[in-house]
Amino acid sequence: MATETLAAPVRRRRGFNVEKWGWLFMRISGVVLVVLIFGHLFVNLMLGEGIHALDFAFIAGKFATPFWQWWDVLMLWLALIHGANGMRTIVNDYVLGEKARKALVWTIGLAAALLIVLGTLVVFTFDPCLGVTESSTLWDTCQAQS
Repeated sequence: MATETLAAPVRRRRGFNVEKWGWLFMRISGVVLVVLIFGHLFVNLMLGEGIHALDFAFIAGKFATPFWQWWDVLMLWLALIHGANGMRTIVNDYVLGEKARKALVWTIGLAAALLIVLGTLVVFTFDPCLGVTESSTLWDTCQAQS
């Protein structure tokens, strides 16, 4: 007669599961990024005069509108966090040394945070009239705003 052994019940750790939330974030942010990126490309390349309308004034006009500021900032944040999380996963999978892994993950996080801060500042503090001289094509427009 064979003896049967019963497996011990699997206990789940309680608390915050970083890997689960990272996995979930990648799926949700990927779908949202597809919508944001294709919306961005459609508006910039297909509407109006298309690619021929893309110049400094076009971007200045977009950044003058809060809707487009938030659209671009959301795209920037999601893309950087999505990419940094992907890089973190790759580092966790392939870097064997604990110290090297921690150093690389921290470096990725700090680089993403720095780029998010700088990119957000650029979008929300963008001033097309900063540094415009009389020889610039924006001179008349900027003088009218003053």
